[in-house]
Amino acid sequence: MKKVYDIEVDCANCALKCEQAICKMKEVSGCNINFIAQKMTLEAEDPDTVLKSVVKTARKIEPDFEVVK
Repeated sequence: MKKVYDIEVDCANCALKCEQAICKMKEVSGCNINFIAQKMTLEAEDPDTVLKSVVKTARKIEPDFEVVK
């Protein structure tokens, strides 16, 4: 299942590094971060249940990474 989230990330390079790290997570089958649109498409069995660990992974790279609710 795919779900799109509004995010805040400060730079394109950080967005790419976050995307690569999230894609390596075993619970995630795919991730795409669009820096210009500030959107993250997350593909997982249940994206909402893995969102907290996805954000934790992204914040290791970019401390200001945030999912906007």
